[in-house]
Amino acid sequence: MSMPISLLGRLALPAIVAPMFLVSTVELVLACCRAGVVGSFPSLNARPASVLEDWLRRLTSSLTAEDAPFAVNLIVHRSNARLEEDLALVVKYRVPVVITSLGARPEVNDAVHAYGGIVLHDVTTDAFARKAVARGADGLIAVAAGAGGHAGTQSPFALVQEIRAWFDGPLALSGAIASGQAIVAARALGADLAYIGSAFIATEEAAADPRYKQMVVESSAEDIVYSNLFTGVHGNYLAASIRAAGLDPADLALSDPSRMDVSTFSGGTKAWRDIWGAGQGIGAVDAVVPAAELIARLQQEYRDTLSLLAEESRLLNGDDPNPGG
Repeated sequence: MSMPISLLGRLALPAIVAPMFLVSTVELVLACCRAGVVGSFPSLNARPASVLEDWLRRLTSSLTAEDAPFAVNLIVHRSNARLEEDLALVVKYRVPVVITSLGARPEVNDAVHAYGGIVLHDVTTDAFARKAVARGADGLIAVAAGAGGHAGTQSPFALVQEIRAWFDGPLALSGAIASGQAIVAARALGADLAYIGSAFIATEEAAADPRYKQMVVESSAEDIVYSNLFTGVHGNYLAASIRAAGLDPADLALSDPSRMDVSTFSGGTKAWRDIWGAGQGIGAVDAVVPAAELIARLQQEYRDTLSLLAEESRLLNGDDPNPGG
């Protein structure tokens, strides 16, 4: 496995907090980076577009070399009218990690590489992973079944296995990861980093509606619905938010993927404003807490799990932890 050079020695926990549309804030990113994990946000969360420069200026002036790096998510789909403008600011502020979604664009990768940044591209299949790397992505985010928001259908066991058969670069795994034990599992599968989103919806720094946060706390895996109705791309959503919008979660129509448009956000029922995304790992979330507290919990669970596995390994190998005792 290959950790990105820019991350080595700067992480207290091998994790990226996923960029969540209308949820991730500068405050959340700062809290995450200061607690030792990569914080990120979608550039489209900075509204209007002029706000993005303010956010990048604040992040680059506030974070130090002792903090984890931050990442910006760029939607590179053709309907994103802001892509060129947002990319120019990413380059200007030399954003250390860029996460690209909904397409792989060599010109975007080249622009980030020119100043020394790295690009991680999210993929749902091995075929998409190969295309992303061929077009210049440095690393991959394997978005497996159970991930919040736009997600794939493949088991993380299968998806990571197929990617690792040919790719030895940076790899993050997304899909129902909300505990330290799950982070250990992601590493054991072959991922360098866990990619965690839904658990951070229920943090004090997140911009989510308080009802959204509480819904995450009160819901479990069985309350997640997989549908492409709302954006044209299949994703996981909270059933209760679908019902609140006057729809039946058990009877949702299929949408035409070709109609996907990330450039509009007004009127009607919209994901992610009215229909709230979340992953299947939310059963591990039982309260709204500061991001640093959540990260501390994940870190303790991660360490405890590694210690338990190390002890089990010693026993399996016949090593006596107390020789002569």
